[in-house]
Amino acid sequence: MLKKLMRKKTTDIQSLNERIEIVKKRQIPNHIAIIMDGNGRWAKQRKMPRIAGHHEGMKKVRQVTNFANDLEVKVLTLYAFSTENWKRPKIEVDFLMNLPGEFLNTYIPELMEKDIKVEMIGNMDALPAHTRNAIEKAMEITKDNQGLILNFAMNYGSRIELVHVMKELAHEVAEGRIEANSINESVINSKLMTAHLPEPDVLIRTSGEVRLSNFMLWQLAYAEFIFTEVLWPDYNEDCLLQAIEEFQNRDRRFGSLEGDQKG
Repeated sequence: MLKKLMRKKTTDIQSLNERIEIVKKRQIPNHIAIIMDGNGRWAKQRKMPRIAGHHEGMKKVRQVTNFANDLEVKVLTLYAFSTENWKRPKIEVDFLMNLPGEFLNTYIPELMEKDIKVEMIGNMDALPAHTRNAIEKAMEITKDNQGLILNFAMNYGSRIELVHVMKELAHEVAEGRIEANSINESVINSKLMTAHLPEPDVLIRTSGEVRLSNFMLWQLAYAEFIFTEVLWPDYNEDCLLQAIEEFQNRDRRFGSLEGDQKG
């Protein structure tokens, strides 16, 4: 029985490696955005407190980030904490605010080894000092890394982001620095928190929920949406590979009649 299980595990590894090689020969998404959902349900299924699900979910961040980096994905944006999440019970919010410090302080040596760069979108000023310090420290240490950009959406809300863009443009028009008629998509893009990043090619949401929850509403205009029933703490390399395989098999036309060349 043990030998049979070992043979199956070896076969599964071989199959995964073969799929990776096929995927790498085709178009890899430059930017993958993930709404990491289902931590609480994962814990509830196991009769554990919700914070146990968040802690398990943190481990998956490391696993999925490393795999995305291995596949040469350029940007991985993870929706870690929304502007609406402050409404959750204080004990849960406090735990979530401690996770960046625990995760990043542990993971920084590996981030450096793998050349991964940490960035963040969202309102940094409203975060607790210890959360802000942990993120700023990781961003400073990894700022010269050239591999995957691990972009945390922390205290982020897309509508607030767009309101800030509109206010900034209104001020520039009022001060005569820009003509109202010159405002176009490129100008708006340049004011977004993601201005220096490519737009997401893929949006993944775990746990079976099928909505955007105020996440990158402008940036996701032409992203491929992939929804999965898998809870975030159960998400793994095979799940991400399946998502990329699905992306590669879709016909992305961007409003035209001719789709992408899939290679």
